[in-house]
Amino acid sequence: MSELRFEREILLPAPLEQVFAFFSDAANLERLTPPWLSFQIVSPQPIPMAVGTRIDYRLRLHGIPISWTSEITAWEPPHRFVDEQRKGPYRTWIHEHRFEEIEGGTMAYDAVRYAVLGGVLAAKLFVRPDLEKIFAHRHQVMRELFGGDSGAA
Repeated sequence: MSELRFEREILLPAPLEQVFAFFSDAANLERLTPPWLSFQIVSPQPIPMAVGTRIDYRLRLHGIPISWTSEITAWEPPHRFVDEQRKGPYRTWIHEHRFEEIEGGTMAYDAVRYAVLGGVLAAKLFVRPDLEKIFAHRHQVMRELFGGDSGAA
């Protein structure tokens, strides 16, 4: 099973604590997710975030309904947290969120390690283009919420 990486970063002109507070509220994931995914949190809210917290979602990917469960496996406020898929479409999905206070605001980093059925070819043809679109949408929403330019890598 080939594991792949997807990484993005964005400079947000806001204090670290404000940015982390936004990301530590699981309900904000619905705001960050493109409408074409029909994303919905199924777990009762509010969701207290900590190591071991599990969050259930529903979404539609290319018209296919998907149930997804993530578990928080690292929780280090206000600098880092990790969510890992426990149930869903990927063989592996580990998403690390890191936040660093720098001059001008907060740099938000996303690093995703993933593996899919169908291997590298399926990832290249389907998953990678979807991730590009999803994270472009996320960054647009973050710019609207926090201001600033993309700063994306």
